[in-house]
Amino acid sequence: MPFSLRPAVVADLDALCHLEATCFDGDRFTRRQLGYLLARANAHTLVAVSTENERAVGYATLLFRRNSQTARLYSFCVSQEARGGGVGRALLEALEREASRCGLTRMQLEVRADNRVALGLYRRMGFSPLRWLEEYYVDGCAAWQMDKALPATGRDETTPDTPAEGQSQDGDCREHARIAPDLSPARK
Repeated sequence: MPFSLRPAVVADLDALCHLEATCFDGDRFTRRQLGYLLARANAHTLVAVSTENERAVGYATLLFRRNSQTARLYSFCVSQEARGGGVGRALLEALEREASRCGLTRMQLEVRADNRVALGLYRRMGFSPLRWLEEYYVDGCAAWQMDKALPATGRDETTPDTPAEGQSQDGDCREHARIAPDLSPARK
């Protein structure tokens, strides 16, 4: 399936809610939480869009924290029909480039211990297990926290610092730490 990636905007909220509902049995983000990630959180969200029908087929969110050199892959979702087509890999590679552009040195994530497909993807992409998190998810499933060193490329001066229309994301990437306290753990 041919697709393209672009920064998510607030107008993508319905599509992201649909992806959440169809991709996850539990631990879904609410509409309010997704809206916060798109409009107010110190985050960078990308959406994968099918070039055939312009429908969102995946999205991923990277969180930034002030005074931290580590970005957190907070949410990662690929629709069933797009799995195996390179969407997940493309989303991860693009977010890694963004984190490196922002001068960050590491990326971390949490992944369900029973999600072999995601674990395989993360390992192929260079992530290593960091620690075991017992009963991390609402249903009691454990998680692996994984970590990856990012290349030290620094800011890419060719990438504009202005967010896409309808997007409220800081050009500095870490200027403000505005992560909502009620956001649930990431599900990958």
